[in-house]
Amino acid sequence: MRPKIRLLSTDFDGTLVAHDEDPVLDPDCMQLIGQLQQTGAAWAINTGRSVELLESGLLDFEFPIHPDFILTSEREVFRPAQNGGRKWEAFGDWNDRCARAHVELFMSAEPVLAEIVDFINQNTNARILYLGERVEGIVAQNEEEMDRITRFIDKARQRQPQFNYQRNTVYLRFCHADYHKGAALGELARLIQIPREQIFAAGDHHNDLSMLDGRFAAMPACPANAIDEVKQAVRAAGGYVGIREYGAGVYDALLHFTK
Repeated sequence: MRPKIRLLSTDFDGTLVAHDEDPVLDPDCMQLIGQLQQTGAAWAINTGRSVELLESGLLDFEFPIHPDFILTSEREVFRPAQNGGRKWEAFGDWNDRCARAHVELFMSAEPVLAEIVDFINQNTNARILYLGERVEGIVAQNEEEMDRITRFIDKARQRQPQFNYQRNTVYLRFCHADYHKGAALGELARLIQIPREQIFAAGDHHNDLSMLDGRFAAMPACPANAIDEVKQAVRAAGGYVGIREYGAGVYDALLHFTK
């Protein structure tokens, strides 16, 4: 008998949300996630979006159900606010620890980051993104250019292994190697005391790999539109690779693991 799913961790854009399709959301998938919530499972959206962008996405795409938790910016953990005011609040001290680790990392990695910025400015047409005065990420012209940029970053960061990045198509965010979607999922699971064996995770791109490699979720899955690296990771972890795209593929994966 398969373990019961008690926690779902799903990516947002490209996994549940099919931007160029009609409908954008697969109704069967939404219904099944809602049914799992009603039987006691918790649903977390695990996304690269900020809290604000995720909230706007839930409204824009008219989600018929809402998540129990949100894991945002590929590393932060939020629960519903307990005392009114804001809708979401930090769950535990994870977000504070994450923020401190990133401040320390960016200070120590300044030479590596300067080398990367110099390479981008001199050799690519990519755009550098800033958060205040700090370099936060990159937007490339296309995926081929981003491939070239990440190859350079991988070499440059060898002398500073904790300095890492999360990538989704032509977008890249610099980050601490210990904080990613998988680690955020692991922290949420610890806080609500759900074992890896009862966790389902679904995603489609590079930044989802950390929650699909089997370390944090024993039931990893991806829709048919996932990139090859994700499909390989899911297969290697004994997961489910969908034959349908986006939410329909997630729905099939949920059926696979619940029946």
